[in-house]
Amino acid sequence: MKFNNIKIAAIALLVSFSAYNCSNDDDNTPTGPTGPNFTGTYAQEDQMGRPAINTVFVTMADKNAFNTTLPSNQGAAFQSKFQDRLLALNPDYTTNALTFTAEQFTTALATDVLTVSLTGTTTFFDGTNVLTGRALADDVISTELLLIFGGPDGTEKPGLSDDNVDGNDKPFLSSFPYLASPH
Repeated sequence: MKFNNIKIAAIALLVSFSAYNCSNDDDNTPTGPTGPNFTGTYAQEDQMGRPAINTVFVTMADKNAFNTTLPSNQGAAFQSKFQDRLLALNPDYTTNALTFTAEQFTTALATDVLTVSLTGTTTFFDGTNVLTGRALADDVISTELLLIFGGPDGTEKPGLSDDNVDGNDKPFLSSFPYLASPH
């Protein structure tokens, strides 16, 4: 009996902390009426506009430099390194399904931003539209593998140009927050 009372008291305590910390303050400005407060010292630790690209093309020795380089400066600083890495991964690379040479492809990738089309189709790659955003169901890894290993028509090195994961393990929602429910 005493153990049940302790359990009930612990649950009540947790609920009270939760209730105390939750509020409907989405209409308040938590940083004051003049906007966010950016005083203090901040350091950028990571950036991944296109996560798999950063993972594949940025060497461990360059991670800190890449993550703190402004995207507008990344192309000049990292394009040739990306190209060296691409050709090390696929020495037979000529062009890809986008008809990009190694230099063109790595120039596009070296600036780590996720481009988003404000009009038209939003997709990572659908055969026609390229890097116009990213829909939840886009098979980003297979697309990147195809562009690295698939060659001009996407059929070269078939064992390397697809991750063989053809969809999410659970269906996405049709309304916000759109992500599949957790397991």
